[in-house]
Formats: sequence, C-alpha cells, structure tokens
Amino acid sequence: MRGLSLTARLGLLFAACTAAVSLIAGVLFSRASEAHFIELDQQLLEIRLEAFRALVSGVDSPATLTPRLEALQAELRLHPDLTLRLEGHDGRYWFNSADGLRAPARDGLHDWQQDGTNYRVLSEPLRPEDPASPRLALALDITHHQHFLERMQRLIWLTVGLSALATALLGAWAARSGLRPLHRMAEVAAGVSASSLTTRLTDDPVPQELVELVRAFNAMLGRLDDAFQRLSAFSADIAHELRTPLSNLLTQTQVILSQDRDVDEYREALHSNLEELQRLAQMVGDMLFLAKAEHGLLATRREPLALAAELDTLLDYFSPLAEDRQVTMTRSGEALLSADRSMLRRALSNLLDNALRFTPEGGRIELNLASDSRGLSLTVANSGPEVPAELLPRLFDRFFRADPARREGREHAGLGLAITRSIVRAHGGEIRCESADGWTRFILEFPAP
Repeated sequence: MRGLSLTARLGLLFAACTAAVSLIAGVLFSRASEAHFIELDQQLLEIRLEAFRALVSGVDSPATLTPRLEALQAELRLHPDLTLRLEGHDGRYWFNSADGLRAPARDGLHDWQQDGTNYRVLSEPLRPEDPASPRLALALDITHHQHFLERMQRLIWLTVGLSALATALLGAWAARSGLRPLHRMAEVAAGVSASSLTTRLTDDPVPQELVELVRAFNAMLGRLDDAFQRLSAFSADIAHELRTPLSNLLTQTQVILSQDRDVDEYREALHSNLEELQRLAQMVGDMLFLAKAEHGLLATRREPLALAAELDTLLDYFSPLAEDRQVTMTRSGEALLSADRSMLRRALSNLLDNALRFTPEGGRIELNLASDSRGLSLTVANSGPEVPAELLPRLFDRFFRADPARREGREHAGLGLAITRSIVRAHGGEIRCESADGWTRFILEFPAP
C-alpha cells in the first residue's frame, strides 16, 4: 500500500468495503433461504406424515398392513418426491417404498444423503404412547433445494466480485474527481516563481474539506509575495543607500590622486573618507542586527531595570541638543521591566533622536510610564507635524523615510525604527505609532511578567 497513490488506495478501500458488505449480506440471505426451506419441508413432512399415520392406524404387524398397501401406494403416487418406510419395533421393515433408502430411524427431523441424493427425513412412532409401536419414516427428496442454494452461492460470489470491481472503478473516479483541487494546487505550487506569486486558487468548486487548505495555500502565497516584494525593496534600498557613500569615496579619492598634494590635504581627505567608512560600517552593523532579529538570534541578557532611572539617564544625555533647539523634555510615571539594558537604551535612544529631529523649536517631548496587571506601557510623544495616516504602517520598515526628499542627516539611514521594533519584539512586546491633534506618539507595550 505504501507505493500506491491516494486514488488507488481509496478505490481499493471502497472495493474491500463493498465486497465485505455484499458477502455478509449474501451469506445472511443464503442462511435465511436455507432456514426457510427447512421450515417449509418440515411443515410438508408433518402434514403428509399425519395423512399416512391415518392410513395405517391400528396396524400392529405386517399381516394387518397388507390390506392397506394399495391405499398407501396410491397416496405415494400423488407425491413422487416422498418416500415412506414402516418398520417394526424390532427394526424389520414392514414397508419401504424405496428399497435402496437406508436412512437411520431417529426421532425428529434430520438430513440424509445417499447415492448423491439429499433427503430430509422425519421419523416418529406410529403410536407415540405405545413403547412397542412401529415407526413411520417419511423422506423428502431435497436435491432441487440444494441446487437452488448452490446457484445462489455462485450468484453471491459473482455479485461480490462485480460489485467490488464496479465500486473500485467508481471509487477511483470519485477520488480522482475529489482530489482534482489538490492536483490544481500542485500545478500552482510547481509554477510558483518570483514572477508568478500573484497566482491564487479559487475555493468555489472546492469540497468543503479542502476549503481551509486552499485558503491556507493562498495565504502562504500572499506571505511569500509580500516577503519577496519587501526583499526586492530592501535590496534596492541597500543599493541606493550604499551608492552615495561609495560614490563619495571614489570621487574624493580620484580627485586627491589626480595630482600631488601636501600632507594636510591628504590628511583631510582621509578624515573625510573615514567618516564615510564609519557610516558604511554603522549601516552594515544595523543590517546584521536586523537580520539576527528576524531569525530570532538576538541574545538578550535580561535584568530588572527601573525604567524611570533609565529614561532620566537618556534625557540627561539628549538635554544639550534639546536646549539648543529649545525643546522641553519631561518624564512621568514609574515602572519595572526585565530587559537587556544596552538593547533597551538603544531602542529608546532611537525614539528620542527621532522625536528631537521632528519636533519644532519650542516644542515638547513627553515620556510616560504606566503599568497594571495586564502589562507595562511606555509612551514617547513629541509635538509637531502629524504623520499622514497612510504612512503610519510603514514607519517601521527598513530605509523608510516619511519625507523621501529630506536628506538633512546623512547619519540616519532609515533603520532606527526598524531596529527599535526588533528590540521590543525580542523582549516580547509590541510597538505602534499614533499621530493626531498635533502629537506623534510611539507606544511600547510589554506583557506582565
């Protein structure tokens, strides 16, 4: 069975079930027919035996039987399939209509076979109340019954074979028709490539049992298509982000090498190249960090942290930049979190840096901590222009900028928010952004320990 197809297995299973049911039904019908024949034969023998008992009533010796032989033979000629035998108490035959029949004289109904002929015999005393009474034995030829039962058995076997074959063929056809959606799914899966991820299966003609499978298959194709699109966009973004510093390095190096220069000019060129190389190294490091996060390879060294103290430390670090831009930063609330200190500081630094860049002069940045039985919430909010609602779902994409035309900070490659989300998820939390009423809020939520 291991090498057979599913269609062949179902066909054989249907055939086996049909054969078993047909065989059981045939055997039961055959047994019922045989029991019915026995009942009919017994009724016939009992009726005829009473008739013959009436003809030989009062007979107590062969001599007294002689006057009644003619009546017995006349009655027997009316029933050619019956054989009558009368024997004395000593076992001697007084009368036997078939000399060759030697069925034993047993009380009741029993079967006997002699010379290829089957008989059903009913034997009883002529006078049941007399222990020395002669015995009557009436035999019925049941050969035609046996032939009928044999033909029925052959018909049963023929029916079992034909029904099994027909069911196997019909079952294979039904299974093949029912599995057609699976073949279609296999064709679609075989044809899936980078250019055909938009193909989908329809669930209209699909059996109810396969609808969930079709939907799951379509959902898988949708995820693959989305992942491929994001990978393509990511590759294009990487090429775009790396092209500028590499072009700057090549151009500046070619200019410096175009003619002899003094040591100070070479030193200045090397410092400029170093800045570009540091930017490239930071970008490569960030991309490696995101790759580890996507594959669940970030190793977090968790420890209990007082988030209020951590936020105060970061506010002190960013306060000079905030004072230069006349931005007010405040913090409220208390909370404890088991987290990796360095990773958490990196995530919060990205959020504060992002808030400072997009908060206008004289604006405000508010950090709020809240915790309850359901978990912990940390909100980083800044006043300023609202982010369009259609851009909110993409803020955490790699290399995404809300304003692609702005390139004011070359040190910002558009990976900060993506890294922040990876760190938050590595700690079992989620992050989302809301922008309304002149405020943009990044809300970090962590489950209760």
